[in-house]
This record gives sequence, structure tokens and C-alpha cells, in this order.
Amino acid sequence: MTTPPLAQFPGQQAQAVRDVNTASLCRIGQETVQDIVLRTMEIFQLLRNMQLPNGVTYHPNTHQDRLGKLQEHLRMLSVLFRKLRLVYDKCNENCAGLDPIPPEQLIPYVEDDSSKLDDRGASQIRSSSEERREVLEVNKISAAPVLFLMSAVK
Repeated sequence: MTTPPLAQFPGQQAQAVRDVNTASLCRIGQETVQDIVLRTMEIFQLLRNMQLPNGVTYHPNTHQDRLGKLQEHLRMLSVLFRKLRLVYDKCNENCAGLDPIPPEQLIPYVEDDSSKLDDRGASQIRSSSEERREVLEVNKISAAPVLFLMSAVK
């Protein structure tokens, strides 16, 4: 089995970097934001545990250890923000050629089906209103003798 020459790897890696899916980039960005929040919480925890130099004797080794941890967290935080910026720029680059789609076009809507439904609904409403009108006329006709008899009894 032969291995490809080393000159081919940089081109392949560059091509792989260009072909990264935008959704994957968004997931990487989300994980980076979560790492930033975690590091920030750790920084605040370290700062809360540090004692102020208000005349209290402190141990230089403990102070140097905490200071080193704090500086490491700040350095990692800076790296994470640079990574997040790169992901943001790459996402914008990938989406630059896309035209914004109005939300109305994202809703599936077929005009033919709805017009048929509207016609059916309208015809049902017309027939039911005609039925109601007929029932009211029948009630008026059948109620007329009863009303006449009731007025005569009084």
C-alpha cells in the first residue's frame, strides 16, 4: 500500500475546510459559546476565592498558583473568542450568496386546494342559510293560527 505524497495533504485539508457544512459550523459555534460561558464561570469562581491583600498574610505559592490558573483561563477565553469569530465569519461567508427568503414563502400553500375548500364552504353556508330561512317561514305559517287562537282566548 502506498501513501500519497505530503504535498497533497495541504490541498485536501484546505478543500475539507471549504466544504464544511454551515449547520456544522453553527454547532461548533454553539459549543464554543458554551465553553466561553464555562470558562467565564471558572474565572469568576477563582476571583471569588482569591483574598484581597488587606493586611492579611498570604501564602505566595497559593497566590502564584491561583494567578497562573487565572491567566490560563483568560488566555483560553481569548482563544475561544477568536475561534468564535472565525466560525462567525465563515458562516457569513457561506450565507453571503443566499437571498433572504420572506417567511410567507416558507409556509406550504397550494392555491388550488384552498379555493376548492372555499367554494365548498361557501356553498354549504348558502344552503344552510336557505334551510334556516325556510324553517323560519314554516314556523311563522304554523305559528300564525296558534297566535290567532291565543289572542282570541284573551
